Amino acid sequence: MSAAPSVIPPPHPVSVVGIGADGWSGLSGGAREALRGAEMLIGGARQLELLPPECAGVRVAWPSPLRPAVPRLLAEHRERRIAVLASGDPMFYGIGRALAEELGPEGLYVLPHPSSTSYACARLGWPLEDTEVVTLVGRPAARLAASLHEGRRLLVLSADATTPATVAALLTSHGFGPSRMRVLEQLGSEAEAYADGIAERWAHAPGDRLNVIAVECRATADALRLGAVPGLPDEAYEHDGQLTKRHIRAATLGALAPAPGELLWDVGGGSGSIAIEWMRAHGSCRAVSVERDPARAERISRNAERLGVPGLRVVTGRAPAALTELPTPDAVFIGGGLTAAGLLDACWEALRPGGRLVANTVTLESEALLGERYRSYGGELTRLAVAHAVPVGGFTGWRQAMPVTQWSVRKPSPSPSGDRT
Repeated sequence: MSAAPSVIPPPHPVSVVGIGADGWSGLSGGAREALRGAEMLIGGARQLELLPPECAGVRVAWPSPLRPAVPRLLAEHRERRIAVLASGDPMFYGIGRALAEELGPEGLYVLPHPSSTSYACARLGWPLEDTEVVTLVGRPAARLAASLHEGRRLLVLSADATTPATVAALLTSHGFGPSRMRVLEQLGSEAEAYADGIAERWAHAPGDRLNVIAVECRATADALRLGAVPGLPDEAYEHDGQLTKRHIRAATLGALAPAPGELLWDVGGGSGSIAIEWMRAHGSCRAVSVERDPARAERISRNAERLGVPGLRVVTGRAPAALTELPTPDAVFIGGGLTAAGLLDACWEALRPGGRLVANTVTLESEALLGERYRSYGGELTRLAVAHAVPVGGFTGWRQAMPVTQWSVRKPSPSPSGDRT
């Protein structure tokens, strides 16, 4: 479902014209007609320079920051015929999204151009549907780490001419130094250029700022393997012992059941492992990790950065007081502090109808509290026990970890009659 428009749609749909590095010569007849007929031409300074004098509309370059300026410019000039220039396909990491959020799809007439990713796959012979695209435009480079898997092909959308060197350094630091990198510049124009090399030996000087980086992921023999499902190795995390261990973590994420776009509260974050693996489940998953200890909160941020989810929000404070200003969660995990007065009630009240709550504990006091809530609200009460094989003299035996009691429950949704189900 599209977002409700926040700007009164103008009398004429706003033309959104994708333009490539080939400029005016690469545009279709319909795109040229839309630009010639516009009274107002809005775009990046570089894009506006690509238009010939026959495009006589008033030219306005986007200010910085761009996003807050969108509703203001649309409102100021709503009576004019507006054309907005975009790089390549406006609806693929482009301005088209912001315009659709403001005006609704009926307020736009989008004329896409081949995107840089389409050009790159065409040059490389890579199937677009099998190639993962990661944008670093306006986003931290650390997010690339979540996409690094042996044999995976990636296209990285660069922020500027320095991005290839940044990517090479990140690949090397994460054990993917042997990966092949190809930088494709000015795709679609007569000035196309290429640079090829291995990440750990990358020595090319910065080139054109309009570039896409193709990465064929290759890991070193001793690189720590990080899978695509919950249950990363414990050694992937920096911690002081406050870590939900691998097998319990996998079971916990299974109960939380992350889905695209959902928000998790991770209360008592410890090392941040639950929130981090929730966000790694899908690029649109969001999480807030609440941790009272400042040193642990900083450690959570470092773990999130290293494991490819720098967007994890870390709140330093004691729950439940630290929860009051947070957005409504789709799921809540309580990994510590269950006996704190009002914590469980505050989390339950904040949870949206239909959302999931999962709480883990190893103490008898907290276990008694979970048993009480299980009798009141239902759900599932589970005991998780894990044993590891360890040397016993010249033999091998089992060492039992502390058992974990887990309560998982779904908050009921109101019935059509208004009664709780």
